[in-house]
Amino acid sequence: MQANQGIMIQEPVQWLTVADDRAGQRLDNFLKTRLKGVPKTRIYQMIRKGEVRINKGRVRPDYKLKAGDLLRVPPVQRSAEPDSIDYRFIPVLDHIVYEDEQMIAFNKPAGLAVHGGSGLQGGLIEALRAHRPDAHYLELAHRLDRDTSGLLLIAKKRAFLRRFQAELREKVRLTKQYDLVVHGQWPEKVTIIDQPILKISHENGDRVSRIDAEGKPSKTIFKVKKRFLRTTWLSATLVTGRMHQIRVHVASQGCPIVGDVKYGHAAQDLQLKPPRMMLHATSLSHRGASSEAPGRLEAFRLEAPLEPQMKLFIESLHQ
Repeated sequence: MQANQGIMIQEPVQWLTVADDRAGQRLDNFLKTRLKGVPKTRIYQMIRKGEVRINKGRVRPDYKLKAGDLLRVPPVQRSAEPDSIDYRFIPVLDHIVYEDEQMIAFNKPAGLAVHGGSGLQGGLIEALRAHRPDAHYLELAHRLDRDTSGLLLIAKKRAFLRRFQAELREKVRLTKQYDLVVHGQWPEKVTIIDQPILKISHENGDRVSRIDAEGKPSKTIFKVKKRFLRTTWLSATLVTGRMHQIRVHVASQGCPIVGDVKYGHAAQDLQLKPPRMMLHATSLSHRGASSEAPGRLEAFRLEAPLEPQMKLFIESLHQ
């Protein structure tokens, strides 16, 4: 049921004091989260016109919030969120593999989106917020494709999110490893693929990646774990993190991932009948900060066991 669909709510002016865990966040991103149901064009309009004020002064959309800032949010009209949707119907708590004061690590099932949107009713982050209504701060630290299973981190503190995403950009101390099963016999000499990837957006909203000289530098390290009659089980380590990087790189060798409907081999998939795409985020590790890098992440290593359907599929290949 969509009981409140189409209903508009008029909210009065708000005066907010920026909390410590929001320090460093862009103003526009803060307002998008705070003012759900308000169009993005309206949010940028009221910043541009000076309706939004920080400490009684005008600011730009990319202003970085500071703890203690006094924020004025003007009266807004927003769409009411349907009160009939309870995202607790999405079971996520059983998939937690690690939790501390900074983060929650999930072994995300294949088929579960990390967030709602694009026609999806809800995703992991909406479900977690519904199951943990008292949690002050829960944000995606990074993302996984809907059809990819495995390790996914949720930040419980803004400071952790900033540090983690800084490490993702620097690509020095953070290591992400995947397990995958590809069609065919993986070439023995191919241990590193260093080919640029270009992201393309189509008019229908679909996004794809392809190897292109005009793309961004992209590098993946591969290792054969097991060879089967018609497939190969690989491990992949990301050196860069482009959209669909592993999927595009293996397809370039004529060995697409089993079950990959976007870059794969439909005829061969029909023969093997995979229950899902055979790609799993297995581990995420950080080497820790050096003495010259204060405020960096502490060392950690997190692992997510193979998702049951993928584990059973690999076991069937031994036969």
